[in-house]
Amino acid sequence: MKQKVIIQLPMNDQKSRSHALKIAAGVIGVEAVAVIGAEKDQLQVIGEGIDSVTLTRLLRKKLARADLVSVGEAKKEEGAVKKAEASTPQPPVVEWNPPPSYGFPPYQIVEVRDSVNDPSCCTIM
Repeated sequence: MKQKVIIQLPMNDQKSRSHALKIAAGVIGVEAVAVIGAEKDQLQVIGEGIDSVTLTRLLRKKLARADLVSVGEAKKEEGAVKKAEASTPQPPVVEWNPPPSYGFPPYQIVEVRDSVNDPSCCTIM
């Protein structure tokens, strides 16, 4: 079940907004993050299996203040999704196959004998 979590934050400038978005997007299970509200001071997080209390605590730790406004089920907007899918044409799929790899060339094995340490060779005669 997808959840929609709304958290109110003091986001006065673009730097604090982007920092809050990065923190929220890094949480496990988050699928979408948006800044909403009349004053752009609320963070809307949509995802599956989101721990809203942990997310709020993390935002409080990294930013100044965070208040959990609401937690509920995310409703699907089928009309907007269908319009977006119908209006954007799909780009053609281009397949690229890399050239085959044959590995390394075979190496020639050469035996080198050392006449000084070879016991079969007699140095006295």
